[in-house]
Amino acid sequence: MKIEHITSGKNKEEDAPLDNSLRPRYFNDFIGQSRIRGNLGIAIEAAKGRGEALDHILLYGPPGLGKTTLANIIAVEMGVSIRITSGPAIERTGDLAAILTNIRSQDILFIDEIHRLSRVVEEVLYPAMEDRALDIMIGKGPGAKSLRLNLPAFTLIGATTRFAQLSSPLRDRFGAIYRLDFYEPKEIEEILIRSAKILGVKAEIKGLREIARRSRGTPRVANRLLKRVRDYAQVKGEGIATKEMSMLALTKLEVDQMGLDEIDNKVLYTIIKKFNGGPVGVETIAASISEEADTIMDVYEPYLMQLGFLERTPRGRLATPQAYQHLGIPCNRERSPQQPLL
Repeated sequence: MKIEHITSGKNKEEDAPLDNSLRPRYFNDFIGQSRIRGNLGIAIEAAKGRGEALDHILLYGPPGLGKTTLANIIAVEMGVSIRITSGPAIERTGDLAAILTNIRSQDILFIDEIHRLSRVVEEVLYPAMEDRALDIMIGKGPGAKSLRLNLPAFTLIGATTRFAQLSSPLRDRFGAIYRLDFYEPKEIEEILIRSAKILGVKAEIKGLREIARRSRGTPRVANRLLKRVRDYAQVKGEGIATKEMSMLALTKLEVDQMGLDEIDNKVLYTIIKKFNGGPVGVETIAASISEEADTIMDVYEPYLMQLGFLERTPRGRLATPQAYQHLGIPCNRERSPQQPLL
């Protein structure tokens, strides 16, 4: 059985029905990210009290932590409509103009993967965010004219996994910037209890706790693993996600007790065995394990760094002594001091 990227927080086609049924609609149902929820709740109440649109909001962090869910909740709590698109989908300035000219007062435009917007589209977005205006060029050559259209007050919510790749002018135009962190095991456990109830999954609390501790602090991964454990318990057990059933199912899926899968261990093993523990560049790691560099940076590195298994340095990636210990490999070499950036 080849289970690839099961612990990836990135959205997959199979997740769509699951996400739609499990996605909370209100802040009261949203578990975790308490600081962000509190700040957004105050901002929403203040904006509604003044009858104004919210400030533009930027949400960033690893995939699967709830950026899209938060955007939808904000729209529901504000009582407005939301238009959802993504950076790669807006290829030309005309695509953005078509969206903005059809938006209504106080509505929300959600752009996922906003870091992938082209620079040309970004230039059109700046006056829309700042001045509520859209500059359109009519005609070509010497006879071209610029036409400015006034837009209603709207809120742009951007989401990205690559905060550093956003241009400074775009970042500066967001009134509020929030970073979503990995969830605590207890929070994931609460999410799984809610998900099991919605899906009608019979589960013991110890079984859900076992899933939670292997879910990489990511709700999307937790719900995906819950579905797999449910299937395994139905076929191999009595249909109840006990601790034993959860452990057996997750072992079959090659998800270890730390939540690491085959790709995580390949990354660590490659750095340690092929490159003497590093430092080594991410492109080299990606080529060595036949994986995309973007996937390693977005999906695997954040959690490995969270566990303390991996370090980013100016010269490349380094495996830590904890990584050696996790793989059962003696750590005999002495690491050279990091070189400062020139």
